[in-house]
Amino acid sequence: MERRRFGSTDLLIAPLGLGAGAAGGTDLTEDEAGTLLNRAVDLGMNLVDAAPSYGLAEERIGRHLSWRRRDVVLSTKGGYGVPGVPDWTGECIRRGAERACALFRTDAVDIFHLHSCPLETLRRDDVLGACRDVVRQGKVKVVAYSGEGEALDFAVACGAFGSIQTSVSACDQRGLDGAVKAAAGRGLGVLAKRPLANAPWRQAPPPGDAAAAEYCKRFLLMGLDPSAPPAGLDWAATFLRFAAYAPGVTAVLVGTRRVAHLAECAAAVGAGQLPEFAVKQLATAFHQVGAGWEGLI
Repeated sequence: MERRRFGSTDLLIAPLGLGAGAAGGTDLTEDEAGTLLNRAVDLGMNLVDAAPSYGLAEERIGRHLSWRRRDVVLSTKGGYGVPGVPDWTGECIRRGAERACALFRTDAVDIFHLHSCPLETLRRDDVLGACRDVVRQGKVKVVAYSGEGEALDFAVACGAFGSIQTSVSACDQRGLDGAVKAAAGRGLGVLAKRPLANAPWRQAPPPGDAAAAEYCKRFLLMGLDPSAPPAGLDWAATFLRFAAYAPGVTAVLVGTRRVAHLAECAAAVGAGQLPEFAVKQLATAFHQVGAGWEGLI
């Protein structure tokens, strides 16, 4: 799989990375999680993205991938989830970076996201100061922001962050002309989450999954036919290729617990850009009805 420069950093990442939420779940055994993580790297997916809320993900990544640290770009989230420390404080950010290093079994985390905190939090001097501290101390290479809306726009413009993570898919295109374009223009890396949009071509979303229900609604309002993806591809490959090759996007993140699904995703992204007519078809369908649709966290 090709490598792309991550913003203005010296990190080189594949256009497809692994969202490691499933790898942290207790429904996978330790061996199954290790196989999933290593198979992702074998397929060329050198970016692995975790979070404290992903169960055992950070710990398992450290256990199963530390032996190939030079082959892996490690990403996680912070600002919350440190026992005994108030969330969204400078101390929580600094301690969170230390915690991630220990769990990953590494000296430094490559990408450390503040995860979906509101704008008023993002503007605080102690929060921004802690972001500078963890980089200066060598615990983090790139501080990033993951989220949507006004907070994302501020993160792009303020100069404190080297990367963003935001939703991008055929059903979530608003950021391509906004935050994604602005971030790329400022030399920031851009990670696209939810590139498959929770598979809205399915007949019905899973019960209780609000994001999946929203994407199903968007898919239908865009006039897309579940049985007729453009260019003769299946919808999963179409969505992945649309997002992975969207202007400004460095890489897309997919989460799965199945090794076979990883291989399918890698093959889809490895096939390259969608035909131009298919990209235009999806863009036109979105902009006709989706100008007011916010990205989903």
